[in-house]
Amino acid sequence: MLKDSARIRAYKDAVFLCQEYFRNKVVMDVGAGTGILSVFCAQAGASTVYAVEASNLADMIPKVAEENDFASVIKVLKQKVEDVKLPNDEKVDVIVSEWMGFYLLHEGMLDSVLHARDIHLKAGGKLFPEEAKLWCAPCSLPALYDFWDNVEGVRMHTVGQEWRRQKSQEPQILDVPSSDILADPSKVCSFDLYTCTARDLDSISKRFVLPANREGQYQGLCVWFSCVFPSFDDEDPVVLNTASNAESTHWKQTVVMLPNEQEVEEGTPMAWELKLERSGGNCRHYNIEFTELDPECVQHPVPCMCYMTKCIVMRACLEQSGAWPDGEIGDGDNNDTDADLVS
Repeated sequence: MLKDSARIRAYKDAVFLCQEYFRNKVVMDVGAGTGILSVFCAQAGASTVYAVEASNLADMIPKVAEENDFASVIKVLKQKVEDVKLPNDEKVDVIVSEWMGFYLLHEGMLDSVLHARDIHLKAGGKLFPEEAKLWCAPCSLPALYDFWDNVEGVRMHTVGQEWRRQKSQEPQILDVPSSDILADPSKVCSFDLYTCTARDLDSISKRFVLPANREGQYQGLCVWFSCVFPSFDDEDPVVLNTASNAESTHWKQTVVMLPNEQEVEEGTPMAWELKLERSGGNCRHYNIEFTELDPECVQHPVPCMCYMTKCIVMRACLEQSGAWPDGEIGDGDNNDTDADLVS
């Protein structure tokens, strides 16, 4: 994870671009690990950094602090943040945490961050990051399909089909090239970390209708996340982005692989419902349910760029009436907000 330069750089840039939030302030680093984020906060001028780490990595943080001349600033609390009690019920000015798991939530620590927020953060304090978004798009997966065409001169489609059937029962963590994404990304959900609750994380579901923006083989659903950090410049905040077209991270992308592929052309509507629910046995594990839907039988967003007659007619009406502002045609993000729907 320390070799994940995109991850490390995003936190470092966010902290140093907002040094006013850290200078002479009290900071809590939730899930501090080896302490690198705690050091960034100290370098930015924090007066005290509480590095909260329950694992044995906590034993290394004092040595990391000492070799960076911050032994008097970084105070290690080797315990779960849910068990932390600060001296004199002190409140912190900033909470920093790298809490994200695969597809944002799996094995993540957001519940712990929300607990720290509710118990330890001052009114008006800052969270790094402060917003998280989950995204998805249909994709091709040639690396998982094409191999079976020629295994040392032998066609193994039968084996490949059974292998995909088994693999489709659990998400795959892969680097998906941006060239294999078949449609513009759509947002599954977003979390404002200042206001969301643990209950908001229990169950997430959304239906999608997206048109293919090129021809290809529809073989799976690609899921990833982005996190936004506080900024003095709201127009250009630091964003940690794990999308296919961004710098690769150790999170890669999460893929729900379809047992059977479907050939699509530009404009082909693809419809599905995605559900994420906490596992009953472990609150940090999630079950993913992907359901393919019939594009003929579900509502489409307005405007929708697919080739179905009803959507073509609707686009023409919007253009003719002037209700479709310039610059919005084909923006590819129709599912990002609660768009109007057409049956």
